Amino acid sequence: MGSEKIAEVSIDRATARIYEHGWQSWSPSGWYDLHGARPPRPTAVNHHVMAYRWGVDQPTGPGQFQGEGLLAVAHGPGSDVDVFSSAGVDRVASIQAEVVGDQVMVRADGPVQHARWSAPQDPDQALAGWAASFAAVNGALPVRRYGPSWCSWYAYWGQVTEADVLREARTLGQHSIPVDLVLLDEGYQAAIGDWLAPRDGFGSTLRLATRLRQDGYRPGIWVAPFLVAEDSELARSHPEWLVPQLSAGHNWGRDQRVLDTTHPGAAAHLRTVFSELVGQGYDHFKLDFLYAGALEGRRHSGADAITAYREGLSLLREVVGPHRTLHGCGAPILPSLGLVDTMRVSPDTGPRVEPETGDVSQPGQHGARITSRARDFLHGRFWANDPDCLIVQPGTEDREHWADHIAASPGLRMSSDPIGALDGWALARTRELLVPSCAEPSIVAGSHAVRESP
Repeated sequence: MGSEKIAEVSIDRATARIYEHGWQSWSPSGWYDLHGARPPRPTAVNHHVMAYRWGVDQPTGPGQFQGEGLLAVAHGPGSDVDVFSSAGVDRVASIQAEVVGDQVMVRADGPVQHARWSAPQDPDQALAGWAASFAAVNGALPVRRYGPSWCSWYAYWGQVTEADVLREARTLGQHSIPVDLVLLDEGYQAAIGDWLAPRDGFGSTLRLATRLRQDGYRPGIWVAPFLVAEDSELARSHPEWLVPQLSAGHNWGRDQRVLDTTHPGAAAHLRTVFSELVGQGYDHFKLDFLYAGALEGRRHSGADAITAYREGLSLLREVVGPHRTLHGCGAPILPSLGLVDTMRVSPDTGPRVEPETGDVSQPGQHGARITSRARDFLHGRFWANDPDCLIVQPGTEDREHWADHIAASPGLRMSSDPIGALDGWALARTRELLVPSCAEPSIVAGSHAVRESP
């Protein structure tokens, strides 16, 4: 679909800034000035597939910007902010802005609303006002408060075992670190897509959940429900359950395919998987790589990608019930509203500050900081934000700065260090920061001055 002109906004180039909002959790987002600032763009095709909006071109010229469902123009300190956004969650427009002289030309490839918000102190006030309004219209869930958590990922990566997690749970208690949720992350499964078949040497997910509950913890588990490895048993046994000829990118050393949740067999399979995990005792589900479910492709039912994505998440909500937690990650932001309880709002952090490829959608503290900060305004309005895990073990680059970022971020507090490896400073900082999340929004919303619906 071609783009159509939406508006022309007069600006002062010396003071104006433009906000780009990325498509999914890992997509870069932020405010950019007009003095040569170039927003981040994918450095490789695989990054485009897995961390940006695949199928949508990314403008790269000077003075060119693009937001997925949300773009804003701030006129300067204390001035109004023009906010352009999609009206709903089921059709998310790509909104382009080009600076031409003292005008910003705004175009979009779908319906867009234009609202002007006052922001007397910070342009994020306008984004907060927009988020509150959008959430109210589009059925956001009540925002929950979460206890402090521990996650296996940055401690054990993909080689985690049942014994590792149980040992960490004991160590948390020995060091008087208060934790409510213990989350088993990626690495327990035999293959991506084969969620009920443990990897050789892992142990038992059922036994782990039982032991964690006996020790007073809530068990959580990682699943990438819409992703299927090409060499998984699921892909071999039921190729008809996959979206034909659609790749979700290359990861874990192999190509990844997309589960077609509109196929009755695939839908029944997901029901079986999540019913079993609920029965094992898990009540927090970190749903990762969710972007796969919203990639464009030919579904069994004929549904478009966003409709299929929301139907798939709705199925999971139906299975796990209203009181268990669905935790989005790598997930399209606007299409997930009303379906997940908490959402990762940044790319992965990591032991290094800068990503190896130079693409800030990829793991690294730098990209995680800037995009998480740029989405603080979603917390308490869309859901509880997840700024990713606290990692402060010795050897972590610039760990003091990362800890300060977590301290300033609203939302979940989750450690992911091997607790026994922490030095005195790291133990003290972990105890200090592992506190319950707040449910209240962290930014005062701006007043809503003008609305236009072209």
